[in-house]
Amino acid sequence: MSKPSQASVSPCVRSAGRPKASDVEARTQDLIDAAAALFLASGYTRTSLEAIARAARVAVRTIYVKFGGKAGLLNAVLMSRRDQFFRMRDMDKDLRPLRDVVGDFAHQFYDLLCTEQLIAMQRVVIAEAPGNPELAETFYSAGPRLTRDMLDRFFARPDVRAQLRPDLPFGQLSAILTSTIAGDSVQRFVFPDAQPAREEAHRLLDERLELLFRGILK
Repeated sequence: MSKPSQASVSPCVRSAGRPKASDVEARTQDLIDAAAALFLASGYTRTSLEAIARAARVAVRTIYVKFGGKAGLLNAVLMSRRDQFFRMRDMDKDLRPLRDVVGDFAHQFYDLLCTEQLIAMQRVVIAEAPGNPELAETFYSAGPRLTRDMLDRFFARPDVRAQLRPDLPFGQLSAILTSTIAGDSVQRFVFPDAQPAREEAHRLLDERLELLFRGILK
C-alpha cells in the first residue's frame, strides 16, 4: 500500500507547539491569584510553596523559575493588586494644576486603601512582619515605597515647588500627603463595618485635602 501524499493529510492534525503568550499570561495570573488567596487565608509564613503549587496546578519549580521563590511571588501578588486597583497617570508629566493632580491621586489612592484584599493583606503583614523581615521588606518595596518615590519626584518638580511655601519640610511632604489621604486608618482596620459610605468618605477626604492645601500652598 502506498503512503498517503502530504496533501492528503488532514489539516486538523497539528504538531504540538509552544503555548500562546495569552495562555502563558493567563496561567501566570492563575498562579498569582492562587497565591493571593492562600496568603490571605493562612498567612504568608504558614503558606508553603507546595500548597500554592497544588492550588495552581503547577510544579514548585515553576514558581522558582517565574518568581524566584515565595518572596518574589508575594511581590507579584502585590504588584498585580496595585495594577488592578490603582491606575494613576504619571504625575511626573501631568501638567494640570497641582490641586487637580493631587486630588485625583488622593481619591484613587484612598479607594485602593479601602479594598478588602489590601486591608486583609496589610493585616497579614502587620501580624507577621516582626518575625519575618523578608515579608515586611517585600510588602514595603512593592507598595508604599513605589508610591512614596512617585510623590517625591512630583514634589521635586520645579514648577510644583514654585507653588509651595518655601519653608516647608519638603522631605516630609509625601508622608504627610499619604497620611492625610488615609485618615483614621485604625478605625478602618478595627471597625470596618462602621466606615462611612463611599460618597461620604470621599467628601471627608476633600475636607482633609483642603486643610493640607491651606498649609502647603503659597
